[in-house]
Amino acid sequence: MSIANGRVLLAMPGPTNIPDRVLQAMMRPAEELASKTIVDLTETLLADLKAVFRTPGETFLYAANGHGGWEAALTNVLSRGDKVLVLASGRFAIGWGEMARFMGADVEVLAGSWRAAVDPAAVEERLRQDRDHAIKAVLTVQIDTASGVVNDIQAIRRAIDAASHPALYMVDGVAALGCMPFDMDAFGVDVAMSASQKGLMTPPGLAFVAANGKALHAHRQATMRTPYWDWTARMDPLLYMKHCGTPPEHLMFGLRAALDMILAERLEAVWQRHALLAAATQAAMSKWAEGQALSFNVVEPSQRAPSVTTILVDGDPAEVTDYAREVCGVTLGLAIGDLTGKAFRIAHMGHVNAPMVLGSLSAVEMALQAKGIPHGEGGVAAAIAYLGANAREVAA
Repeated sequence: MSIANGRVLLAMPGPTNIPDRVLQAMMRPAEELASKTIVDLTETLLADLKAVFRTPGETFLYAANGHGGWEAALTNVLSRGDKVLVLASGRFAIGWGEMARFMGADVEVLAGSWRAAVDPAAVEERLRQDRDHAIKAVLTVQIDTASGVVNDIQAIRRAIDAASHPALYMVDGVAALGCMPFDMDAFGVDVAMSASQKGLMTPPGLAFVAANGKALHAHRQATMRTPYWDWTARMDPLLYMKHCGTPPEHLMFGLRAALDMILAERLEAVWQRHALLAAATQAAMSKWAEGQALSFNVVEPSQRAPSVTTILVDGDPAEVTDYAREVCGVTLGLAIGDLTGKAFRIAHMGHVNAPMVLGSLSAVEMALQAKGIPHGEGGVAAAIAYLGANAREVAA
């Protein structure tokens, strides 16, 4: 018998739960595309995206998903034939590199692991070998939602600097922005991109790119540029040019509400909330792993993402995800890429609090019990104990 009637809970790594306030902000008539409302909305969004990316550089907003953000970042700073170094730690840096190759870049992948973060020492070694500075850009992700790995963006920057290499440092922050510390300028990132449907709590359909002065200089020399993504056109003061046509008004109204929520909570508090909920999820998983049928995909605890936990299963992970969805109304994430059929994912990102995460964990524990999957008992209790001990200190 199903007990799923009630509000469906998304515990998949995007799209994520959308706040009622965001949905309500979108429930309004369309505006004339050059109205003061839309002009002001565009300006405030671009300004507040700078605050979220933590940069005084230029920000750009696109009607696109994260893959569109990838393309926007690439086309604006590269020329066909440019060499790009991709740092692998799962599926998504590889995907970004595949896009660059399709667009005419010469792509080299620095081999990594689906179970560990990028090794900065390996990055430094490879860049030292590039004495002619043929490599024009280094691409990585801060969080790979397929593997659940979080990369040390600052350590990679230090590796690039240690090699005295001038390559552009380009970071995918789709699963990190609004979920964990990201400071574009302090981290030494030249181009960063993200999207709306994860930590920024807005429906899919918006992509964001931020660029510093070094990136804008490269942009002026780039020959891969195309009209829709072009930064020069979008820096025009005319609103129509900033959007290359009609703005995605209703998504922008939703994003405005989401950013208002994030800034009211304070970005540092948002990061801390994600860290606490991730640690609670990991406490539950550590108990379940005692049964030997489940294990963390990411071996080193410090390399586990604060927005998603990827869990390897000795058996069919669909037994867990199907039960959670059909019986409990909780949508977990199935694994993708190299982990297809081997794992499932629990997201704890965006518009999420302790009861929501505990509900997701309860659905998993119910599934493990119902399906006879060996597991240590008391996972949810361990998560509650962790939050009880640590969230209290935050509130005090």
